[in-house]
This record gives sequence, structure tokens and C-alpha cells, in this order.
Amino acid sequence: MADLGEGSARGLPGVRPDLEALVGYHSAQVDVDVRLNTNESPLPPPDGWLDALADAVRGIEFNRYPEREATGLRRALAGSHGVGIDEVFCANGSNEVLQCLLLAYGGPGRTAALFEPTYTLHRHIARITGTTVVAGARRDDFALDLDVVAAVVAGSDPAVTFLCSPNNPSGRADTPAEVERVAGLVPGLLVVDEAYGQFAPSSALALRRGDPAGTRHVVVVRTFSKTWSMAGARLGYLVADPDVVAACELVALPYHLDAAKQAAGRLALDFVDEMEHRVAAITEERGRIAAAFADLAVETWPSDANFLLFRPLAKPATQVWTDLLAASVLVRDCSTWPGLTGCLRVTVGLPEENDRFLAALTESLR
Repeated sequence: MADLGEGSARGLPGVRPDLEALVGYHSAQVDVDVRLNTNESPLPPPDGWLDALADAVRGIEFNRYPEREATGLRRALAGSHGVGIDEVFCANGSNEVLQCLLLAYGGPGRTAALFEPTYTLHRHIARITGTTVVAGARRDDFALDLDVVAAVVAGSDPAVTFLCSPNNPSGRADTPAEVERVAGLVPGLLVVDEAYGQFAPSSALALRRGDPAGTRHVVVVRTFSKTWSMAGARLGYLVADPDVVAACELVALPYHLDAAKQAAGRLALDFVDEMEHRVAAITEERGRIAAAFADLAVETWPSDANFLLFRPLAKPATQVWTDLLAASVLVRDCSTWPGLTGCLRVTVGLPEENDRFLAALTESLR
């Protein structure tokens, strides 16, 4: 890899010193029969959505810039959540939503707080935007320790505090009482990342709707990548106070949301029943995998998402990962991540994919 800090013989400037040690976020992309490492939906979008999108794309004037305010998409999302259109901001995946929040509210001299292990992009994007990161530890069962939350917040005065619920990679959702307690502790924004929110029994959206004045600082982030089967479209959004939406619009690039993506998201909301059916089917398969884990030499934890975290007990996790790969099954190796020693994470796939995974895992642990 090239030396990013020194520049070249032609006099290129070095990368910002605070980025020199940063490693890009990625997950393995390997040609396998069963890919269960990135928490995507195992099902393609409904045929009706594909047909509707094809018709919409034929009507796009591609020689013109897209509708800058994404009004149709935002209005549809606002209607689906019972909020005003001025409470919705859309971007290229939930990661760009998070980046806009940190560009607007983070930066040099400001702090973001998070509680690990959690979604690594919260720390990564904060560092990219020059935001100082402070972290507290979750409990051994990956639940929030509210005493730790209070101590971290009191000691750092964060402009942004992140919760991931359901949490990635543990799968555990924070309870409404926990989220409300944290909302009462933080001095700045509380960003609740609900990328897997449709799988969970509750949502921070209820907190915002229940007390809009008292929860002006609560931001809920969602994505179309998981339950909507649209990871390839890269579309995410937030629901927040109109002032937060205006701040994100201030830092977003002009025309950042293309016309096809806007149409894709707007049309997806016509297929809520199909989405809910997928959530139910994946949840049932998640339960089947969890039940199978009980008969294997693994430690695992309850999940409210479309994946499960587990720790092999009979063999090192890296060897189990290699054994699974040899069987053409790819899962996520989390074994070296802080707080996740020896752990692997598996996405819930189609029944036949889950059968392949369980058979390969059983063989590896035999």
C-alpha cells in the first residue's frame, strides 16, 4: 500500500495526519455458494416492485438533474411513519445519513460517544469527519450499562451519542426504557441506528412521536438495505426534528440522491405487506438456527435482528471460519474485534442456505 502521509515525488500533499492510521471498512467478498456475512436480505425484491421501477425508470429524464429535495420519496416516508415531510432526510444508504449528521454536528473540537461492541462505522465515520470518539463498554451480555452511559456522557459532553438497536454485531435491541433513559442523559443528539429495526419489538420512533418537544434531540436512522431487499440501491433516511433535517441538507452535496434511487424507495413503500412477510419468514428461520445452536458446542446470544452472533467452544473461531469457507459457506469473522474474542456472526439466509451453514458448522465442530 502506498505511503499516504508523505506525498509523492511530484509534490502531492499528504493525507490528513489523523487519517494516516485509518483502515477502510470492508467485509470479505468471496465467490461462495452460501454468502451469510453481510446481513443482506436473502430474498430479491418483489416482482411487482421491479416492474413498477422499470416503468418509472423509463420515464426519468436522465439528461436533467434529479429532484433535489426528493419530495416524493420523503412524502411517502413521512406518511408511512406518521410524521411531517420536514422531519425526513434521505441519503445514499444509512452510512451517508450518519456522515451528514457528523458533518453537521461533529467535527474538530466535538465528541461522539458510543458503546462497544457496536457498529464499527459509527467510530469510523466519526474519525473521518475529525470528530473525537469516546467509548464505553457494554455488559458481557451486550446490554447497555446505564451507569457506564452516564459516566461517559458526563465526562465527555458529546455532541452526538450513538445507539445501535438492534445492535450490530450482537443482535440485541435496547429496550424502550433504556433508550428513553439515555435520551434523558445526553446533552446533544441521540442517534438511534435502526438498520434492523423492522425485526425488533420496539422502535425509538415511538419515543419521538410520543413526546416531540421533549425528544427534539432524538434521531432515528433507517435503511432500505435489509428488510426491503434493496442493498444494491444504497438508500437510507432519518426521522428527526426539522432543524436536524435542515442541518443535514446544509452539508449534503447538491443532487446527491439520483432519480432512480428516489423512485426505487418511493415504490418500495407500496409493498409493505411483502416486506412484513419477509421479516416473519426470516425471524422464523432465525429461531430455527438458534434452536440448532443449542445442540452444538457454541455460545450464542438472543437476537432481535436478521443475524446471530456465536462463539465456537470446541475449536478456534478462525479455524471454524476456514472450515465453513471450505464448505463454500461465508460468515463474518468477528473474532479479533474488541469485546468479541472468538466470535463469528451469521446472517439468516434462505432455509436451504441455513441448512448448508448448520451442516458445515456441525461438521467443523465434530
